[in-house]
Amino acid sequence: MTSSASAGKPTESKFTLTVVHNNDGESDLLPSEQDADPGAGSISRFGSVVEQLRREALTGPTKSKSKTGVITITSGDNFLASPELQASFDKGVPWYDTIALDAIDYDAFVIGNHEFDFGPDVLANFIEGFEGGDDVFLSANLDFSNEPSLQALVDEGRIAKSTVIKERGERIGIVGATTPELNEVTSPGDVIVDPDVAGAVQAEVDALTAQGVEIILVSSHLQDINNELDLVTELTDVDAIIGGGGGEDIANNYPLTAEDADGVIVPVVTVPGDYFDVGRLVLDFDKDGNVIGFGGGLVPVTSEAPQDPFLLANVEKPVADYLAELGQDIIATSEVGLNGVRVDVRSRETNVGNLMTDGMLAAATARAGEFGAPLPDVALQNGGGIRNDSVIGPGEISMLDTFDIASFANFVAVLDPVSTADFVAAVEHGLSGLPNAAGPFAQWGGLTVTYDPTATAGSRVIDLVLDDGTTVVEDGGIVSVDPVVVATIDFLAGGNDGYDMFESYDFTQIGISYQQSLAVYIESLGTITASDYADPVNIGERTRIIPV
Repeated sequence: MTSSASAGKPTESKFTLTVVHNNDGESDLLPSEQDADPGAGSISRFGSVVEQLRREALTGPTKSKSKTGVITITSGDNFLASPELQASFDKGVPWYDTIALDAIDYDAFVIGNHEFDFGPDVLANFIEGFEGGDDVFLSANLDFSNEPSLQALVDEGRIAKSTVIKERGERIGIVGATTPELNEVTSPGDVIVDPDVAGAVQAEVDALTAQGVEIILVSSHLQDINNELDLVTELTDVDAIIGGGGGEDIANNYPLTAEDADGVIVPVVTVPGDYFDVGRLVLDFDKDGNVIGFGGGLVPVTSEAPQDPFLLANVEKPVADYLAELGQDIIATSEVGLNGVRVDVRSRETNVGNLMTDGMLAAATARAGEFGAPLPDVALQNGGGIRNDSVIGPGEISMLDTFDIASFANFVAVLDPVSTADFVAAVEHGLSGLPNAAGPFAQWGGLTVTYDPTATAGSRVIDLVLDDGTTVVEDGGIVSVDPVVVATIDFLAGGNDGYDMFESYDFTQIGISYQQSLAVYIESLGTITASDYADPVNIGERTRIIPV
């Protein structure tokens, strides 16, 4: 029902609801190795903290004689391509992520963007692994009718727009929502995405209120908490929003608030992710289902938290054993640290980017004939697809390191020859986010580009020369009419991450993932030398993507 802050004489609380929540677990199942708190953030400790908060919500002191209830929600990105997820793939259904989340016993799951990274059928596998068939995955703005494996789950009631939870005699409606940018950031196949998130959510809220449901929450995965705050302004009759996808730490401002379309204050919450925190939102309701107070905060999952024995034995240990085997598979040594730090790979040339694109070029060149693809001239990797967010080495490089770097389900693909204008547009797009770090930033192989970072986005390229000597751009003007063959990942070849200039071109997958092409290339080098792959930290050291 419509939320309302109390004014004048305080209104007595008749029902206190604790919402235990998290988001963006992203298969980060194992304990942290960070020096600050080694052992923190593991799924077994996370599970024990969740259970402790649920017990406290039902047995702890309340502000009045009100009934108390508790529900548990995850707001999406429940798995992510990683070595940990690879352990699940090799194991088969049910995945380790599924086993963990099923044991924690959520009341509702929201479908995030990363759930589609491996395509709709893999998401269906994830959901099918939950026992009992009563776990509900939510999104009000997605239509699954063109994806048979997911539509079958809709028909079974395991995917829905909303769900109603009965807690201590109260009915609590939960409406899900997924980022409208789904087609740009992942691979949802033929899932239909309604860009009008507010309209889709409000329609479901109205349907719940028509059924007499008085307490309604929205759990959304909109990739930036500001999107959730904006969403509030377009809604009515929503009591709280539990967001995900942005990774924000709001510990010092929990909960955030925004006014809805009727001017009512609505709390908005999220957690940073990776099982390091559990959110605890406490809502007090009057007898008519109006919110008369709210509070709560983030509860850190520290190394001092007890470990749930089931999760430790059935999830953490087998995943850790799997990763240990990968970590012992040494494929090369490096004379230099390999820089995959998030802000760097999304803003400048790095040696990890160079290794990845060189590996793509090598793989595409070797396999083009077998798969009927043209020979590549250049290779492109977006910074957002480089996932390790660390400097690896110098020293031994393991197979596990390549999974950490190239974690997504991306396969190397070769585009049909791209017109010079579209090729230059792709190079410009890769530079368009600067000076900010951005996922579409392009790491290139097979070319040298000089650019003016102060120029207007879309007009930054000064000179662009292919490694075969072909000058494509000189003094800011296109001087070549020859098309260019681009090897990249299938995600970008399909026009995602803003590379829509590729949408009109066919492309050929060449039967190797980008992790595999990186691993094969690094193994072929044996030693990653400083002379070939020193990280170009200073502008004067850059050889491919050079600001002037």
